[in-house]
Amino acid sequence: MNITVVRSRRRTVSLQVKPDGRIEVRAPLRMPDVEIRRFAESHRDWIEKRLRQLAEAKARQESVEPLSEKELKQLTKTARADLTQRCALWAPHVGVTYGRISIRHQKGRWGSCSAKGNLNFNCLLMLSPEWVRDYVVVHELCHRRHMNHSPAFWATVEAVYPRWREARDWLKRNGEALMLRNPGA
Repeated sequence: MNITVVRSRRRTVSLQVKPDGRIEVRAPLRMPDVEIRRFAESHRDWIEKRLRQLAEAKARQESVEPLSEKELKQLTKTARADLTQRCALWAPHVGVTYGRISIRHQKGRWGSCSAKGNLNFNCLLMLSPEWVRDYVVVHELCHRRHMNHSPAFWATVEAVYPRWREARDWLKRNGEALMLRNPGA
């Protein structure tokens, strides 16, 4: 195993497999090299599993055709209309107001809510079913009441949109393929 060791003023040792396949061990300044090697070797199965996952993700990425700039622009326009309408529909059910709505081309998020109440959505949501888009909208609107993922937050989501688990699972299963359609991914 080709390992890069990064020493710092930390107390614990950690292991990362970088997206490019490099293996990095972060260790305390005075940890002996032999202990670092032993630590990495004890995690060999995890490292190999992670390297396989990276190779599979790369193969999936190469099999997905990204959207053209024209398609992305159209998707953004459609998302602006659709998600604005969904926010107006769901906000009264959550009992909140919101600020500006922005549509973005994010690589790793479906939506976000700022402390000022502005909502951001990924245009790639338009490639998901309507009921999944409703979940993401409700999720972000619920952040207007709870700016965290506490039990109270999830209770609010549940009360407003009982189908949220199914939608979240759909995004977990299909989200990566949708995100790969982003030309900047």
